[in-house]
Amino acid sequence: MTDNQLNEVVRLPLSMLAHGRSGDKGDSVNIGLIAHETDWLPVLESVITPEWLANLFGEEVKGDIEVYSVPGVGAVNCVLNGALQGGGTVSLRKDAQGKLFGQVILQAEVDLPIQQAIRLGLIQP
Repeated sequence: MTDNQLNEVVRLPLSMLAHGRSGDKGDSVNIGLIAHETDWLPVLESVITPEWLANLFGEEVKGDIEVYSVPGVGAVNCVLNGALQGGGTVSLRKDAQGKLFGQVILQAEVDLPIQQAIRLGLIQP
């Protein structure tokens, strides 16, 4: 790999970094993302931001988006407020409990510097 290539980024599905689970909390969706390796938490924190989530989910989320670090388990907790049209018991959404949000986020791609992806063992040099 050339020096120029090492300065580039690679796009990978988030599922290579973490596993997750999602569900409803009233009108909000809660998504827990746990890094496959606890020392990958800083990487997860750098790519999972409110802005990245807003870009991913767009108009699906009507309220604020919050991301909290959970260092004890190497995870981040994402709260997407106003994402369920009033909540699971009144929503007309096909996914009224927000279970699909977790699967969507795991399939979404994140950009990582190639050197970092190699160091984490996510790609080969």
